Amino acid sequence: MHREIEVKYRARDANELWLALHARGMEFSSVIRQDDQAYAESGWQYGMSKVGRTFARLRTQDGRHIFTLKRPTVNEQACLEFETEVSDREQMHQALVNMGFYPTVRIVKTRRTGSVGERLTVCVDEVEHAGVFLELEEMIGPGESGLAVQASLDTFARSLGIDLERTTETYDSLVRLAIVPA
Repeated sequence: MHREIEVKYRARDANELWLALHARGMEFSSVIRQDDQAYAESGWQYGMSKVGRTFARLRTQDGRHIFTLKRPTVNEQACLEFETEVSDREQMHQALVNMGFYPTVRIVKTRRTGSVGERLTVCVDEVEHAGVFLELEEMIGPGESGLAVQASLDTFARSLGIDLERTTETYDSLVRLAIVPA
């Protein structure tokens, strides 16, 4: 099984972020729009740990619907991940609800992606209600340490030399905090 390991940073200045990434010679995809509905398993609620719990997402991007299941392992940004395309978003929504998941928040964002080497994916996301973020991701195998990879990703982010605020929250939690203040 492969795991998705990520780190996420709020960019205080989007122009500064783009300049730093381009200075590294990075090229990015065109802008894509992602419309995600997040789901949590029955019994989980915001404020509880996500580690060891199962979460789902239905994403629509470029007319395609992607179902993703994530289970955080050592922390919220180190997850077992399974993903597949589905033909009918509404039917998958109904299946998830009938399996005991409930919808939490909707996350709408625009994303541009680039890469460094073979494993590092760099995403710049503008998330409605939450702001602009730099997300760094790597897929790793079963014998690799998620915490070590997160430390390496953090070193890369810090090497950009710009004002970034690291967050350990996932986008669903960040959006929820923005629209439902504590």
